[in-house]
Amino acid sequence: MASKKLTIHLPSINIWRISTIVLALVLLAQVTGILPLTGLTSSSGQDVGNKAVKYINENLVEQGSTATLTSVKDVGNLYEIVTTYKGNKITVYASKDGNYLFLNGINMAQTTTTTTPQVFNPTKQAVPEVNLFVMSFCPYGTQAEQLMKPVVDLLGSSTNLAIRFIVNVQGTTVDSIQSLHGVNEVAEDLRQVCIMKYYNQTTYWNYIMQFDSNCPSYVNDAAQLDTCWKAAANKYGIDTAKIQSCANSTDAINLLKADEALTNQYGVSGSPTLIINGATYNGARSSDAFNQAICSGFTTKPAGCSQNVTSTAANVASGACGSTTAT
Repeated sequence: MASKKLTIHLPSINIWRISTIVLALVLLAQVTGILPLTGLTSSSGQDVGNKAVKYINENLVEQGSTATLTSVKDVGNLYEIVTTYKGNKITVYASKDGNYLFLNGINMAQTTTTTTPQVFNPTKQAVPEVNLFVMSFCPYGTQAEQLMKPVVDLLGSSTNLAIRFIVNVQGTTVDSIQSLHGVNEVAEDLRQVCIMKYYNQTTYWNYIMQFDSNCPSYVNDAAQLDTCWKAAANKYGIDTAKIQSCANSTDAINLLKADEALTNQYGVSGSPTLIINGATYNGARSSDAFNQAICSGFTTKPAGCSQNVTSTAANVASGACGSTTAT
């Protein structure tokens, strides 16, 4: 039997960051952080935009790739130029005479230092498909679940919102499944897909709120964990014998295989990862932010999208648990 090795990967890097780094590397050689644009005979917005993109393609992007001009906007003393690179929008600035290109801009009129939030704009659907990828013992994943619960309560059945588990299924038996936090995490993932199969959304979310609050500390203690998950299940009328039987079945393994297929489809490598209508959300982690992100995926927004959602988490961690592979 071939040996299996567990490999930990860091969460995937957002392509926007990669693209920005590629562009910003040039600044290391520029004391002023300004790039000269020469040879421009006309300084209309469109001409400056075309010149800037030409310069970017000739000097800044990776070989074999191309940036395109998306829009040009007059923002006072500069032109704001939005480019599209590798499917992502990147904003640069140029002087109106077309002589200088700025790779970033800071509004010094603001009294405090702020970061402009990245606009999340997924495709629209009547009923958005929302997938929250987690590992059941990942502290960042369970925190995201806690933050998502008020959103689930608010939006209800107006979305198809599902928890998905990041695992590797190497065969057709439970012991062929790998997850970052070990066999007890695999066991819990199997139990949770079974609870989702046999019980409604309200019961499932009540269970994971109870589980997340009390059980993750027992990740390395099978006996304590068994007592803990059963107490959470019993509190909400979940048949523990039925769930355990399901967790040992081919049905549960196939459900995790389906989650693994989606994980691979979307290139997910970190817990938590939120995918809305096929688009990866990389914004803030809060109940309000999650609600706004999901609501941006509606063709017609329901009433819940106009309400503010507050979360109890005062300090939200921004980390993630890496994924696993077997070789």
